Amino acid sequence: MPGSTDGSTKAMGVLTVGALVVVTAYTVALGGNGWLWFSWVVLGLITLGMVATRST
Repeated sequence: MPGSTDGSTKAMGVLTVGALVVVTAYTVALGGNGWLWFSWVVLGLITLGMVATRST
């Protein structure tokens, strides 16, 4: 069904948002780490890719 997402895509979304919270907290507490942000961007792009393939 167009526009719907299955459980794995929802789980990836939750994981991506959770990772953003963790990376932001780490940056605030201990300072920025480029590899953490790079990893989060890659995770976000994978999640967007999953959403895009599920909605078509």
